[in-house]
Amino acid sequence: MPLNHPVYHKDEQVLCFHHDILYEAKIIALRLSDPEDRKSPYEYRVHYRGWKHTWDDWVFQDRLRKATEDNRELAATLRREAEAVSRKKPKKKKVAASDPGSALGSDDRQSSIPARGTKRGRETEIEKEDEFNSRPSIRIVIPDNLKAILVDDWEYVTKNNLLVPLPAKASVSNILDQYFEEEKPKRASASEIDVLEEVVAGIREYFEKSLSKILLYQFERQQYRLISDKWESGEDGYVDKGPCEVYGAEHLARLFATLPELIAQTGLSQQATQRLREELSKFSMWLSKYSERFFSAKYNAPSKEYIDKAKGVNSHDAPGTATARLFEMDKVEKSD
Repeated sequence: MPLNHPVYHKDEQVLCFHHDILYEAKIIALRLSDPEDRKSPYEYRVHYRGWKHTWDDWVFQDRLRKATEDNRELAATLRREAEAVSRKKPKKKKVAASDPGSALGSDDRQSSIPARGTKRGRETEIEKEDEFNSRPSIRIVIPDNLKAILVDDWEYVTKNNLLVPLPAKASVSNILDQYFEEEKPKRASASEIDVLEEVVAGIREYFEKSLSKILLYQFERQQYRLISDKWESGEDGYVDKGPCEVYGAEHLARLFATLPELIAQTGLSQQATQRLREELSKFSMWLSKYSERFFSAKYNAPSKEYIDKAKGVNSHDAPGTATARLFEMDKVEKSD
């Protein structure tokens, strides 16, 4: 099979990115990007459902996604998030006539695309694009039940003086391996599998490097010292182990609460950031879906000796932690 074999075909129903939103679309034509080079990548002409044909566009494969149930769920989540952002942003009084959004309007509008063809609908689309372009970091989709788990986790540790059971019932390495094996068959090409491998490896590396620095609450640092001494000394049961083999879903979820700030410092291009956001959001939604499989049902109560030592080192929880900020964010969203 040639390397540039088309992944999508004429008349196929797909999902296509326009900035950070996935729209329903249809492949109406395809071609080699360089007609004289049979190894050049394919371009696909898409028609967005509910839009005039003047919006038809030639796109490369990286903007397209198969119309699977998982991808449709992601598309709906991204749309809800973008609409929530646009509601919080001050409304624009005027739309310039030269702006592409002012030309919207179609006889084949569908109810799945809210408010298209109306002035407010056009302004909303423009606001979404402005928000995306000016944003210094990415917003990873974190489902509500995962937010609730993070808030409970914060309270258990910082308020109730409890600890996540370690080693975790499902380690970070185990979770990432399971995700890769379940997600791999859904990827349509070798290049998409390569992206999946890079993202999983990146999550693993970020976790390894950030656990002791930003993912622990002060009350857990004594636990970390005890555990890390075991894997550093090669104690029985801890040989060749490290953070990803001992810690689990609770701390991995905390990583996702702080990843936007970390990624903002990488200087990624808009296209790379968009793709990374999609991949991380997809993993977050998967982790949320299988939360009962990975998260501990009960936290451990440490000994009085541990509590005295932990509080002797620091009597207060670290201010401004990622999960604490998520807790505040969650309260704000619920008040909207």
